[in-house]
Amino acid sequence: MRENTKNRPTGEEKKRRTKPYPIVAIGASAGGLEAVVELLSHLPSRTGMAYIYIQHLDPTHESKMVPILSKVTKMKVLEAKHLMRVEPDQVVVIPPNKDMTIVDSVVTLNPRPAKPAIHMPIDKLFASLADKHREGAIGIILSGSASDGTFGLKAIKTAGGLTFAQDQTAKFQSMPRSAIAEGVVDMVLSPKEIAEELARISSKADIFQAAMQESEDEVTAGMNEDMGPILQQVKKNTGVDFTHYKVNTIRRRIIRRMLLFKLDTL
Repeated sequence: MRENTKNRPTGEEKKRRTKPYPIVAIGASAGGLEAVVELLSHLPSRTGMAYIYIQHLDPTHESKMVPILSKVTKMKVLEAKHLMRVEPDQVVVIPPNKDMTIVDSVVTLNPRPAKPAIHMPIDKLFASLADKHREGAIGIILSGSASDGTFGLKAIKTAGGLTFAQDQTAKFQSMPRSAIAEGVVDMVLSPKEIAEELARISSKADIFQAAMQESEDEVTAGMNEDMGPILQQVKKNTGVDFTHYKVNTIRRRIIRRMLLFKLDTL
């Protein structure tokens, strides 16, 4: 029997996967499936990013997201399993009646809490992603009702990750509008434009990985012979003192701004 080679990584891709890779978490509720179909249909199949899609689901019904999404992307689409590892160029979707978190690229599934507990599965996933993956986390809120995802996007943005929300094209705008109003969204775009932006970011893999691989350095920027004089001048001109920040903290934030403002060099 011939071995199925679909989605088998090439030698170059295997090499790439040994490096840190961004994880893109996409959250949605009502109207979200249509939006994520549009996003995935415009997304290249080889970005080097891992994708997780979490949508509010009826806990009593079988999900049909895997076959639906498999029709619009060449990436492998899988329903999440407990303790599975998310991989680049794959889409993992949440199963019904479960809550999901992710730590070090490994999924944990737990039973959905019984009513009347407030259920915020998107916040829970996003917050876990922010906690460990930090600059390697990308959060996206698509169409949906209420405010699930706002707290999670805030956690990702605070950790140095990138955040997106669907624009006025969302059928149900409560979820994206809540995040936008909270000031935790870097870019407000249509699903197609979000896909294009993810493709652009993936083409800057060296810049992204530089942020993810920066270690926690105890040296403050004011003590750094290259950065110190620059920050003293910034303090003199603006009154803002960055000299007590850690060197690598400043480097990571500079890299984040480079990605957002589409800069290749300083």
